[in-house]
Amino acid sequence: MGVLQTIKNGEGVRFLLRTLIHGKRHDLGLGSLSLVPLAEAREEAIRLRKMARDGADPLAERREKKKVVEREKTIPTFEAAARQVHAEHSKSFRNPKHAAQWITSLETYAFSMIGDQRIDRIESRDVLKVLSPIWLKINETADRVKQRMNVVFDWSIASGYRSANPVHGITKVLPKHNGVDNHFAALPYAEVPAFIQALRKDEADDVAGRLAFELLILSASRTSEVLKATWKEIDFQSKVWTRPAERMKAKKEHRVPLTPRCIEILEAAKGLSDGSSDFIFPGGKPGKPLSNMVFHALLRRTGKTGITPHGFRSSFRDWAEEKTNHSQRTIETALAHVVKDKTEAAYLRTQLFEKRKELMAQWARFATVAPAKKVVSIRGRRVARAS
Repeated sequence: MGVLQTIKNGEGVRFLLRTLIHGKRHDLGLGSLSLVPLAEAREEAIRLRKMARDGADPLAERREKKKVVEREKTIPTFEAAARQVHAEHSKSFRNPKHAAQWITSLETYAFSMIGDQRIDRIESRDVLKVLSPIWLKINETADRVKQRMNVVFDWSIASGYRSANPVHGITKVLPKHNGVDNHFAALPYAEVPAFIQALRKDEADDVAGRLAFELLILSASRTSEVLKATWKEIDFQSKVWTRPAERMKAKKEHRVPLTPRCIEILEAAKGLSDGSSDFIFPGGKPGKPLSNMVFHALLRRTGKTGITPHGFRSSFRDWAEEKTNHSQRTIETALAHVVKDKTEAAYLRTQLFEKRKELMAQWARFATVAPAKKVVSIRGRRVARAS
């Protein structure tokens, strides 16, 4: 069954359990007499005896615990992890000044808050503690700090120190500030469905312009990406719109998943084409695409003169962050945003196509739903009208 004893060695008097494990006698140390109470040593001895009696291996358990302890000793603090990430990627920075700013921003705003915390123990509330004081005061710097923290946590996941990134979703609980596209006047996302309905009901003889505008909204595209689109970029079978690198702001090819409504728009545009132009939405002059002035004319006719076509990307971004559980990376990739941070770009090795396909389908369902009707009473009669 095993005997609990005390022995004296160079480390002082210690508890020792002598017991049989798989038919062999083993001595298991239970700790120093000066640190471990007798009652605690007895409880541990009983537990280990029971394990051995049931066929388990107390020695294997101890080896595993030792591995965990040794592993935990190697888990870096946030500061150590950040400095390692910076060192690994510093050679990829083209601008030495930017390389210095990358780590300096974390030294200034993050290290004092979470620098000495182990990377695996940092939670979203700790990230919020770093960002909240600077989010509205110096929003551009705050965005960069968030992006760089995001890279450090992605590195820690890849290194096996974490299973989740605490930066993901943090923007949802922070106040809105002027981000990448917010300087373009935007329509609140809650008003987008009504706008699309108004767009479809516009009576002007400008079908191509209305189709192009709805495609712009549903694909969260830039104006030029829609107006300069050509038929050879569209794969109707795969339902994918592949934009070549030369037409993209980031100078990288970008694949856009096409929702059923986007396919309907393109089929309608094809019905308007006489086949003489490569452009999906040709303009009045041969070899030229539709002018972006058609979008501004549509905004005027629908009474939305205070917004811009490009602002619908911001409407999409706000909706995605507030109403979905998709990661910021998926949202930013859907917008084909330029990743200015070279270290973060090094980790962006996928276009997250399947996740973006789901995201854009959700957006299309939200944006194209007809406004709900309210039942109102007029002189005793109940009638329905659009809200």
